[in-house]
Amino acid sequence: MERHKVMLVFGTRPEAIKLAPVVLNLRTSPCLEPKVVVTAQHREMLEQVMNIFGIRPDYDLNVMQSNQHPLEVMERVLRQLHPILEQEKPLLVLVQGDTITTFAAALTAFHIKIPIAHIEAGLRTYDKFQPFPEEINRRLTTTLTDWHFAPTEWARQNLLREGVSGDRIFITGNTVIDSLFFVLKHSRPPLPDWVTNAETRGQRLLLVTAHRRENWGSPIRRICTAIQRIIKLCPDVVVAFSVHMNPNVHRVVFEQLQGQERLFLMEPVDYVTFIHLMARSYLILTDSGGIQEEAPSLGKPALVLRNVTERPEGVETGVLKVVGTEVESIVEEAVKLLHDESYYQKMAHQNNPYGNGKAAERIVTILQNKLCGVTK
Repeated sequence: MERHKVMLVFGTRPEAIKLAPVVLNLRTSPCLEPKVVVTAQHREMLEQVMNIFGIRPDYDLNVMQSNQHPLEVMERVLRQLHPILEQEKPLLVLVQGDTITTFAAALTAFHIKIPIAHIEAGLRTYDKFQPFPEEINRRLTTTLTDWHFAPTEWARQNLLREGVSGDRIFITGNTVIDSLFFVLKHSRPPLPDWVTNAETRGQRLLLVTAHRRENWGSPIRRICTAIQRIIKLCPDVVVAFSVHMNPNVHRVVFEQLQGQERLFLMEPVDYVTFIHLMARSYLILTDSGGIQEEAPSLGKPALVLRNVTERPEGVETGVLKVVGTEVESIVEEAVKLLHDESYYQKMAHQNNPYGNGKAAERIVTILQNKLCGVTK
């Protein structure tokens, strides 16, 4: 059987994490052949993930330059991807999520009249500046997309309300859970000594990430103040803060928190190590979208350091709680979870609304049916 090309375009670590299972499943397809294009928005972090899953790009656009505006990234993706699509003539372009690469790749494919499939379709806050610019990236991508792979029923309903035909929407679960299970099954990395030392002393690990553009400035300073108060109020807690390399985050966090007792400031660790740190943690504070999906699979309560989330399923089922970036709100909820065992257990043992690790398999099965007429 002839194998038709499906071109997957991505540029950031989260995209790579969520598309890697799809690439692996496409490799075994009888009728579809994956072609991988990376834009390398996040060069080093992107390569870490691709090495874990044994993926090598067919094309590397290498668009990233220091201190460039997102519009410059878009311009380079549009200009460099166009001739590749013209040359390869894939049957489909597959994009994921809500980055500049996502929208730029979909726009390029649209102009050449190549069908587009969007993984993680339908997430919305309906606030165009939260998250910024991701909310608009995904809304614009929806208008260009032919097949929408929604992770949940809530995402599907958003698309239906926006006029997307129901026969073009497929609920699949989120592929981030596929990658999470893969890593837990196939790896056991060495963790920092302070992790095992803390466990030996009976201390609990509080894991923190904060990097979103809307949290730069005063919000990140308030998050740091909240962490200092939590450490003071909870003497059996050790905090690990994975500090993003963007200077708007890195400089502020190190200025405010360096030298704090029972606090470890980490440069961004590789994906595998971070998954295992999450698994060993007691509580997670984050503004990351992917971690909101991963934490429930690990049975870890997560407090969301944002004013709104496009993942309300987790809030509704009780595995997530949006606390914003005000000091009092963060401290109150974190301390309650750290001091009230029944409250903690109720949050930790809810059902995960984001899937069972079979999302990529479902996506490839649907694509085989739509593109090749193959039924499983």
